[in-house]
Amino acid sequence: MMKKILLLSTLVLLFAFQSCKDASKEVAAKGEIELISPQQVYDAIYSEDTVQLVDVRTPREYKESHLKGAQNICVTSDDFNEKVKTLDKNKPVYVYCKKGGRSANAAKQLKEMGFTKIYDMDGGILLWQEHKLEIRK
Repeated sequence: MMKKILLLSTLVLLFAFQSCKDASKEVAAKGEIELISPQQVYDAIYSEDTVQLVDVRTPREYKESHLKGAQNICVTSDDFNEKVKTLDKNKPVYVYCKKGGRSANAAKQLKEMGFTKIYDMDGGILLWQEHKLEIRK
């Protein structure tokens, strides 16, 4: 009896995890928010002519260091929604912060505002620096 309960529990958990995995693939397939590596952001910055790259940290953090071609639109400022209206909703938008928390929040807000393709850089600028990628000061 105990083996049947354990087997049933295991099957239920496997099914639940598979469902979550499939749901996350659907979101990525719809082209809404995709978590990407610093290397993928680097490749986009240095291979495309124009990239909508947004540093969502504070102006002070941005001034200390930022990525090439990034514009600073602080996600915690009252005018964030107003400032992002200058971006093209139909073109990909790349967002990053220090570690990934604020950029995840910014990505959700952009999605709610109707942006069609949002890339959130995993690990933020700290992971970027760990990978020894170029920084602007």
